Amino acid sequence: MCIIGVGLIGGSIARASRKKGLCSQIVGVGRDTKNLERAVELGVINSYSTDITSAVIGADIVVVCTPVGSFERIFSALKQVWSSDCLYTDVGSTKESVVKSLEAVFGVVPDNFVLAHPIAGSENNGVEASIDTLFDGKRTIITPLDKQTNSTFKESCSTWWQGMGASVTEMTVQHHDEVLAATSHLPHVIAFALVELLKNKEDEKEIFKFAAGGFKDFTRIASSNPEMWADICMANSKQIVKLLNEYQKLNEHISSLIESSNKDGLCELFASAQAAREKFLTLQSRS
Repeated sequence: MCIIGVGLIGGSIARASRKKGLCSQIVGVGRDTKNLERAVELGVINSYSTDITSAVIGADIVVVCTPVGSFERIFSALKQVWSSDCLYTDVGSTKESVVKSLEAVFGVVPDNFVLAHPIAGSENNGVEASIDTLFDGKRTIITPLDKQTNSTFKESCSTWWQGMGASVTEMTVQHHDEVLAATSHLPHVIAFALVELLKNKEDEKEIFKFAAGGFKDFTRIASSNPEMWADICMANSKQIVKLLNEYQKLNEHISSLIESSNKDGLCELFASAQAAREKFLTLQSRS
């Protein structure tokens, strides 16, 4: 296995694949040699290289685990040594952007590239945050392209993720980006925005000094990798901006309810949201 980008997700894939006996040799690829050396020290990978083209030679599976903004550059390097016998996949949080990057390099999406996205992660970054149980009981979405993705490679990718403990779901590229914009991308943007807003008031109001556990829980994801999330916003901009506009309108409605002292209206809105979250928690406990 060759893992391009040995951070939280790439490192956890390596750990889980090794623990479950899914591969025997793991080569890591990246630009930061200190991080790669640390990955070897921790036993996450067997060896490393800063050169993609030499690292992937002989690999049975290549996994791209870098920010989506780097994909086109990586695909251009992979094209030079592309193998029809190898399974290529990714863990990008957006899928339409991955399709566009592949098409820009290859003209079409190669039939042995299976787009995938594990719904798992942490606000912590880097290979030292990786764990071999990150995908246990979590969902992984694969978005094969109709009449284009080779069924054998699709099944191999699904089996591999299941072997790491994940539950695999299939959906279209567009559906994936719509769902993830609402459930992951928008919440991250809101968390970053809230912390930035309060940061600007910190000196004057000592905001963070008196922040309680709710603030810590709500803003936890604002500790996530800034470059990765900037790339995600660029890659899924249409869906994210659409949701931000809807969120802004809802906030304006809430402001009007507060300004007009409409307690009943606020209670109704809050109760609706509370019920929706309880339903979500019930569904989570069953899955």
